[in-house]
Parts: sequence; C-alpha cells; structure tokens
Amino acid sequence: MKNKILITTPIYYVNDKPHWGHAYTTVAADVLTRFFRIQGNEVFFLTGTDEHGAKVAESAEKLGKNPKVLCDDNSEAYKIAWEKLGIEYDYFIRTTDKIHEEKVVEFLKELKDKNAVYEKEYEGLYCVGCEKFLTEKDLVDGKCPDHKTEPKKIAEKNYFFKLTNYLGKIEKLISKDQLLIQPEIAKKEVLGLFKQRLEDFSISRQKEKVRWGIDLPFGENQTVYVWVDALLNYCTGNGTKEFDTYWEKGKVIHVLGKDILKFHAIFWPAMLLAAGKNIPQREFIHGFFTFNGQKMSKTIGNVIDPSEIVDKFGVDATRYLLLSQFPFGQDGDVKKEKFVEKYNSDLANGLGNLVARVLTLANKYGIKDGKSEKEIEKRIKGVKEVYEKDMQDFRLFEALEEIWKLIGFCDKYIEENKPWQITDKKKLETVLSNLLYCISEIADLIAPFLPETSEKIKNQLKTGKSEILFPRLQ
Repeated sequence: MKNKILITTPIYYVNDKPHWGHAYTTVAADVLTRFFRIQGNEVFFLTGTDEHGAKVAESAEKLGKNPKVLCDDNSEAYKIAWEKLGIEYDYFIRTTDKIHEEKVVEFLKELKDKNAVYEKEYEGLYCVGCEKFLTEKDLVDGKCPDHKTEPKKIAEKNYFFKLTNYLGKIEKLISKDQLLIQPEIAKKEVLGLFKQRLEDFSISRQKEKVRWGIDLPFGENQTVYVWVDALLNYCTGNGTKEFDTYWEKGKVIHVLGKDILKFHAIFWPAMLLAAGKNIPQREFIHGFFTFNGQKMSKTIGNVIDPSEIVDKFGVDATRYLLLSQFPFGQDGDVKKEKFVEKYNSDLANGLGNLVARVLTLANKYGIKDGKSEKEIEKRIKGVKEVYEKDMQDFRLFEALEEIWKLIGFCDKYIEENKPWQITDKKKLETVLSNLLYCISEIADLIAPFLPETSEKIKNQLKTGKSEILFPRLQ
C-alpha cells in the first residue's frame, strides 16, 4: 500500500521577487518530493503565493495598479522561476483563489462554532512590513529587527483566537515528537517559546485599515488577518476531496525557514486542534543565509536572482549550487564568486568528467553491460544505506556528499586500475563493467537533485553515445 505524503513550502509574499532564499526552500521540497516518489509513495507537492494584506494594497496603490493585477503579475514571476529551476509542484495555490477564500471562511466559521474565538479591544505595536503585531521584547532599539522601522501603535476591536487553551497540548505533542520539529535546535527553540508569555492572537483586522483581504464571516467590517489566511493554504490546497485525504490519512510535512517558526509550530497546530482537524506530523526548518558574511539586502545589492544563475550554469547545476553550500537546517554563508569554482570542480571535472571517461573507454573496447563484483556491490550498498537514511532525515547536503564520495571512489578506481593499459580482456571487461554499474547507480542517486542530468546519463548508458554534461566555465 502506498503512503500518502503532503509536502509544502511556505507561500511567498507577492511583494517580493523570487530570490535565492525562496529557491532554496522550494528546490529542497522538490528534491524531497522526487525522493519519496522514487521510494514508492504517493506525494502531493504544494507551493504558491501569499497575496492579501496591507502591504500588497500599499504597493499596488504606489504603482497605480489594482491589487489583484499586482498579485497576478508577481505570482506569475514565481511560476516562471520555478519552471526554470525544474520544480514540479502538483498545485500552485494563490490566496486570492476563490476556492481558498471559500474554505478560509468555512474554517473560521468552525472556530466560531466551537467557541475558539472571541471579540475584544486591543492595543499593540504593528509592523506593516511583517504584517504582524510585535511586543516590546521583539524590538531592537525600538524598531522591527527585520524592517528597521518603528512599528505603529494601533488600537482596534478585533476577533482573537484562544491560543492559551491549546498551549499545553501543543507543547506535549512537540515534546513527544508527535509533531516532529527538526532539526533538534529548532525543536529546542520552540519549546523555549512556551516558557515565555504566549497570548491569544488576533485573527482579524478592521476593514477600514486592511481592505485587501477576505471578509470575516462574523463580525462587521472585519477582514481575516493575513497570517491566518496564509496558514490555511496548507489545508485548502487545490480544494478537492482527494487533496483532503492527505490531511485525513496521510503524512503532512512542512518545509520552512526559521523566521516563521512560531506561527507554524504553535499557532497553526493550535488552530487545527480547535477546529477538530489533524495536525502536521513534521516540520523541517532550515536556517538563514548570509552572502559573503552579509544579510541579503536590496540596499546592499547582494540579492541573488535564481533565474540569472540558471541562465549562466543551467538548471541542474543551479539546483546543485543551492543545496551543496552547507547542511540543510543550519545557517550558512553563500559565496557567489565561488560558484564557478564549485561548478567546475564538482560537476564539470567531477561527475561530468567521470561519465565521459568511462563511456569513452567502454565504447572503445566494446563494453556495454554494467555488472559488478561483490566488493563493488558491497560499497554501493553501503553508500545507498547512508544516502537513504540522510534523505529520510532531510540531510540533503550529507546525501549529496555520499554521492560525491562514490564519484571519488570511481575516479580512484580508474587511476588504480588504468583500464587503458590492461591487456587481459577478461580483466578489462570486469573493470569497465564495474564502472558502468557504478555510473548507473550514481544516475539513480542524483535523480531527485539533478533530474535532467540523471536522465541524460541513463540515455548515454543505453546508446553508448557520450555527450558533455557540464561544459567547463571560465
């Protein structure tokens, strides 16, 4: 029986253009989707764009556009970028989709019917850039740490979700890994939040202040708070009953960045529990990027457009450069000026050169079949066991390292055996058959990461025709 798995990315805000950080999360989710499918699972991959809120309305007004037109234009930019990166999602959700808006209304009605929301006057600090309320302890020198602006003090009468009713249960679920938060450092961070004073949170805004949103189905002149609207995308999906079965019978995995950890690990499962629905089983949180030691910033001018990298290096090479910089789940520094060096060493001189050398020798001596000796089979079995464990644990960087260890082993095997000097025909056949077998296995292992290259290698093994996989770059 096939296991059903739902893999999601955060939905990306339409005020941003797709950048290296968005691509990192989405390519990682695509790699995991491909891996779990190869393992025989039935996987649904969901991504999309977050399109409501005051920030979108303000941006549209400055550009003299209708907010929906701005959303249409910018969501399309994400679709184009994901296509260039070989990302094959099952559904691209937009929070302006009619089916999503209808299901958000249904969900909030359920919360109201189950007495999980209430109305109250509230005064707090609100950052328009974050589209969220902040506390004094969140601020740095009186400013939002992300946007470097002073939040506005606002007073409103809104509807609130009774978060405090569910904190004990959520904490227990996370402690027992029934809601598995990975890596361990992220789990510790979440559990630390329960020691702070977490309060009920607003699920609505006054319509006079935030018009661009979904109308709250109860209470006058209120729109659904954009964060609540956005979180619900994970269970509205494509709006079909078939999609609902992933939540009812499957395993739900969220892949996200740590800046939105509290919303996903605490607020979101609490809302689901209140509505009587299943919670996600697993949330994997990756770290922050710096670029040459600096935070990514439009002002500094170090924002990397993934489409530009694809244009220079190709789709599979860009996917490799994204995921081979540092371990998935940790903070890390990206050095763009090292991309060419890494491309040449790992792909052109590494994988590409190995395939070309072996196929050239196999063609020269008429060897077509890849068979392996027990010693080679044992080594590959060991690599595959570690690789599969790494992939199951979302250790994508380490899984790639295992593949490149196998590539290194093959290079060493060639240098030690020097097939071009072997005069014994049987020994020559054995050496080249071992190498062809290894390459076939490498093609399978790289399939989730470098799908086009995997297919090219398999085709070359069938036809015996060697073509350059990764041309060297200057």
